[in-house]
Amino acid sequence: MDEPTDRPAKGSVDETPVGDSTADSGEPPEPTAPPKEKMLFLQEQMVNFVNQYNLPVIEVSLVLSKYLRHLTDQLSQVASQVGEELPELVGSPWPLEVESEEVTVEMDLERVLTMVDDSRMDIFDTIIRVVLSETEMNHTDAVLLLREWERLARTQLAKVKSPGQLFSPFEIPDDF
Repeated sequence: MDEPTDRPAKGSVDETPVGDSTADSGEPPEPTAPPKEKMLFLQEQMVNFVNQYNLPVIEVSLVLSKYLRHLTDQLSQVASQVGEELPELVGSPWPLEVESEEVTVEMDLERVLTMVDDSRMDIFDTIIRVVLSETEMNHTDAVLLLREWERLARTQLAKVKSPGQLFSPFEIPDDF
């Protein structure tokens, strides 16, 4: 006599555990997937790349800035066409929970920009672009996810006291 098991038979419909997503397999969610699944996949891809390549704060900030500007411009155009305005939560950076101190060291922006790794930033940019495109993520969802990243980046930038700290690895909290 066969003993009962807690698992369904191999190949049965119930084989995939509840909550399993395509994010676990590394494949992007389908365009029809729930928004939360798409956002989770983008978050995982971004975290993995930033951690794997120790992406500096300045490089993360520059890429985020580019996408936030592009996405909010598109959303603003659509909103203005229907006589609406973007909500503050979407249209503007979120407030910081840290006070920035006045920096006494001058930072030559042009020199800092020549020191960033364009190739690494291009890869990070491509990861974001491909996930947004392949999942057909809603622009508002993408902006809200990127705003959280932007707040974290701005918090780290507010603590910078010298140009060298701009190239410190971007720190992602465990609960992020």
